[in-house]
Amino acid sequence: MKTDLAAYTNNNYDPGSKLKIGIWYVINVLFCLNYFVPFSAVRVVILRCFGARIGKGVTIKPNVNIKYPWFLEIGNHVWIGENVWIDNLGKVTIEDNVCISQGAMLLCGNHNYKKTTFNLMVGEIHIKEGAWVGAKAVIGPD
Repeated sequence: MKTDLAAYTNNNYDPGSKLKIGIWYVINVLFCLNYFVPFSAVRVVILRCFGARIGKGVTIKPNVNIKYPWFLEIGNHVWIGENVWIDNLGKVTIEDNVCISQGAMLLCGNHNYKKTTFNLMVGEIHIKEGAWVGAKAVIGPD
């Protein structure tokens, strides 16, 4: 079986309005991916404005890329290090007292390599209380 990327489409996936996504991408670049915004509290407030549910005592370091904050739930006293990528095509839940170290990737999406159309597959990620995701670790869906 040969993959035919010309046949690829992800028309069945809808993360929200194009306007909302576009505005988020601009705000994300200006405030979350920017090292010149040193305060974690700024990122937390912005993420909450875009629908993320975030507990108290959360630290989000600079250059954390979050695809869709409206699919994100973070508990209390969570630490997210620099260069973390939360590619949350699906819901990501991070419980209390979790540490996600620098460069870790949380990836909710994948592609079905067994189909010639390379269909998008989306799952959820749930990180339990007290977990430590090591530096440069990759967490996949389900």
